Amino acid sequence: MENVIEKIEGMGAIASDQGTTFRVWAPNADKVFVTGTFNNWDHTKNELTQEENGYWSESVLEAKKGDEYKYIIHNGDLILEKNDPYAREMTNSNGNSVITRLDFEWEDQDFKMKSWNNLVIYELHVGTFYRKELDTVATFDSIIEKIPYLKKLGVNCVELLPIAEFAGGISWGYNPSYPFAIERDYGGAEAFARMVNAFHKEDIAVILDVVYNHFGPSDMDLWQFDGWSENGKGGIYFYNDHRSSTPWGDSRPDYGREEVRRYIRDNVMMWIEDYHCDGLRMDATSYIRYEGGGTGYDSEIPEGNILMRDINAEIKMKYPEKLTIAEDLKGHDLVTLSIEHGGIGYGSQWDMNFVHPVRKFLIEQGDEYRDMQALVDAILFKYNNDVFERIIYTESHDEVANGKARVPEEIQPGHADSFFGKKRAILGLVITLTSPGIPMLFQGQEFIEDEYFKDSEALDWNQYEKHAGITQMVSDLINIRTEEKYESDGLKGQYTKVIHFDNDNKILAYARSANEDFSNSTVVLLNLSNQAFENFTFGVPYANGYRLVFNSDWKGYDEEFTDMIVESVVVLNEDFNGEPLKVITNLPAYTALILTPDNN
Repeated sequence: MENVIEKIEGMGAIASDQGTTFRVWAPNADKVFVTGTFNNWDHTKNELTQEENGYWSESVLEAKKGDEYKYIIHNGDLILEKNDPYAREMTNSNGNSVITRLDFEWEDQDFKMKSWNNLVIYELHVGTFYRKELDTVATFDSIIEKIPYLKKLGVNCVELLPIAEFAGGISWGYNPSYPFAIERDYGGAEAFARMVNAFHKEDIAVILDVVYNHFGPSDMDLWQFDGWSENGKGGIYFYNDHRSSTPWGDSRPDYGREEVRRYIRDNVMMWIEDYHCDGLRMDATSYIRYEGGGTGYDSEIPEGNILMRDINAEIKMKYPEKLTIAEDLKGHDLVTLSIEHGGIGYGSQWDMNFVHPVRKFLIEQGDEYRDMQALVDAILFKYNNDVFERIIYTESHDEVANGKARVPEEIQPGHADSFFGKKRAILGLVITLTSPGIPMLFQGQEFIEDEYFKDSEALDWNQYEKHAGITQMVSDLINIRTEEKYESDGLKGQYTKVIHFDNDNKILAYARSANEDFSNSTVVLLNLSNQAFENFTFGVPYANGYRLVFNSDWKGYDEEFTDMIVESVVVLNEDFNGEPLKVITNLPAYTALILTPDNN
């Protein structure tokens, strides 16, 4: 009886107990072979059979999980050794493909990501987040060790910078060589699954950054994969004309090819279905939509929009709880507009209308130069009448690198942990965690990390020891934002209004509510100047009463903070400035107070 196994549907190396089926797309090939450790790297022993539409496949009984392999592609006189575009694991970015079969026993069946209006995202980079020793490599397993810290901090969602196999061992991750392979230096496929499982067991969601606006540009066998190309360009996976050019390499995928769209779609579904990711953040989507990223008289790429719409439609249909985020940074409603109404259909998008004006406001050296109206506009901005269609932040991997530093370092260069650096950075944290939108923090922001982000340097956990009180303050803020109590529902609501605006004294108050009539609002009072006020009076919306739940100037957070006593607030049943109640409180300099309804 002949030793054969039934061919299995799918792409790449599909391992089973009976062997492995290999399937690859190489429409310009004359012959295709698979070689590997299972046949002593013989280049002619295992020939693939040509299918329709440029696909080749064959099942190899001897090929098992853990075996290394490559394809041998014949195109005329060309004989090419190529790694599998669908390789689930690589020995390294210049090495061999590895047959991977994820036999992981998941324990997250009961996990459910928090509703989007209750998310607090923590962005982290696997390679720098936590190294047990300075000369060691940070891994998925070292992140698992820090899950109790993140749980105590209160975040309920982490967003990882890209983890697909990239050139070398150190990178931000935005240069994916093999989009289906998980970076071996971080621990590989099993370790990534183990980390996601561990996060889910602690009720924390995992969102992953993915890069589809370009591939590589180095260490990638996708380039001229089957020997065909035009104009010296990249071949079947890439545009072969002017559309190939991006700021990160001449390697924009050809979204007009059905097979390339399938390749990207399959990658999306792998992260969601095989690795249980709760959402994806797609990098630089404006470069999928436009040749030049949407600046000036830029040419649109219609098939790029089709790709993203199709992916978002499929996710919404199959997994409506999953969150897709666009890093578009063009401020366009179309990005998060529903597909039914002609939009691209992302759940949310990083908001340029928040981060840039808020950072500018905080970093401005003189109080008199702070643009209060610009701050209000940043707080109130929304897409498609839904405040949670935007991700709001003052620090991200982009905002604290490439010539830009952490907020407190920008405020007082060389003295990030000065009084002013800390106080104004904290105001940025409060504004982020209380404004309408989905708030996001960047690793170390909660303990006044002052270094600009570098993929070669680990996060400085000594800063945590130094600023443990401020970390506790951020935890208190997050808990107010996320706690499942009726009194704090305001921060989860769609409604926001400014209830006090004083440009001269730089004081702002706004109410957040789940109710259109603003009853039972959460109230945020901000003193954005270096002047303190005694018995400050302002009007607030109706509630049975209000209580002070947060004071950023409390000495328990930092010994440098002031001695001004703010133990409670006085609420009087009197109209004031158009609101039904009047509140009297002390208000220290550069301080945020938060009041919630006191229904007792």
